[in-house]
Amino acid sequence: MRRRSLSLALATVLTVGVAGTPAQAAPATAAAVQAGPAVKFPGFDVVKPSSDPLDLTDAPRDLKVTYTYDGQTKTLEDYLSRAAQGMVVLDGNKIVKEWYAAGLTKDSQFQSWSMAKSFTSVAIGLAMQDGKIASLEDTVAKYVPKLATSAYGDVSIRNLLRMSSGINWNEVGNAPALQAQVILGVPTTTIAAMQRRTWEPGSKFNYTSMNSAVLALVVAGATGVPFHKYVQDKLWQPAGMADTVDIANDRNGNSLGYCCFYAGERDFARFGLLMLNNGKAEGRQVLNEAWVAESVKPSGVASNYGLHWWIDGTEGYYASGLGGQMIYVSVKHRVVIAKSVLLSLAESETLPAMRAIAAEVARTR
Repeated sequence: MRRRSLSLALATVLTVGVAGTPAQAAPATAAAVQAGPAVKFPGFDVVKPSSDPLDLTDAPRDLKVTYTYDGQTKTLEDYLSRAAQGMVVLDGNKIVKEWYAAGLTKDSQFQSWSMAKSFTSVAIGLAMQDGKIASLEDTVAKYVPKLATSAYGDVSIRNLLRMSSGINWNEVGNAPALQAQVILGVPTTTIAAMQRRTWEPGSKFNYTSMNSAVLALVVAGATGVPFHKYVQDKLWQPAGMADTVDIANDRNGNSLGYCCFYAGERDFARFGLLMLNNGKAEGRQVLNEAWVAESVKPSGVASNYGLHWWIDGTEGYYASGLGGQMIYVSVKHRVVIAKSVLLSLAESETLPAMRAIAAEVARTR
């Protein structure tokens, strides 16, 4: 079993990824929390890799990255020591930078936290591509009859994706409660049915992990295939992922959707590369190009959020997780950066660092 960078004890007290609320600037001495013991949390389905992995070539490059943050000049080495456990930087299919903290390697698995939401978005796109979902305006009830009479019943898939469901939710308080319930084995269908609506769907943005759990239920209901199996057959293997990924479930057959993909750093980078290449992997159109474009443009209720992807202005877009996990896709420089950490106090520094890394990769081509 490959080492995982999260312990069960920490998982029960950490939230599931308040990705839209940057942490305060870290002191210069702050360090990333190091890896914990290998523990499955709370239950997992194993997704098998591709029999023909997408080749990534080792091509290390001397990247002299500096950037200014909080009035101080920072370096890549300084950032990594404080804010990362693993990082892979891709220039096309070339790995120009790969770094791991002590005790971790390219074979280690890392917790995605809320980066998983962007994988769930892609699963929705694939289900539409396969004709299993007719429209983003379809409601939850069409694909998850158990939720037909709940507050989620008449919410559209689009409003789930753009975090505009109208559900009464405070991520800081509700996400840990959600996580605790699934640890105890409460089905996500039951948890979703308990939610209440407080505003009109589509009228504003409110980051809600429960929305992503419902989207995973929609994928399973629409396709007739368990979420993890659909991800394996339609995304993980066709995109050329090289290693297994463990996808968390609620111990009742439902993948969580909002968090908890355990994967290698290189495969997180491969996912970003798939998006950068407009859904193509080695010339194969895995994901519809139009879906990629739709996913990463402002959703109409938030200028920096698309369909389960965060948008970095004209620079690019990214998947984001609690504490600073990130798959950063620099459209401006055509660079992909995957960075994992258990918990970092330098989360608000991550975007400036990503932009600087991408610019340096472009400069050194």
